[in-house]
Amino acid sequence: MLLPKIIGRFKMNTAKQINQIRQTPGIPVWQRNYYEHIIRDTDDLSRIRNYIMDNPQNWNNDEYK
Repeated sequence: MLLPKIIGRFKMNTAKQINQIRQTPGIPVWQRNYYEHIIRDTDDLSRIRNYIMDNPQNWNNDEYK
């Protein structure tokens, strides 16, 4: 199975379960699409790790929240 199909099914199934728990059928849970990136070296991995760790601090400044 190709990666896009795996991710699509994961997003579909988890969204259904989340909406079932929240009792909010049909409400979007995931952003559309996703960004694929091959981690090529330790510098790249470090940059991505820092982004993941620092990103929640920026949520209050998110214009799309």
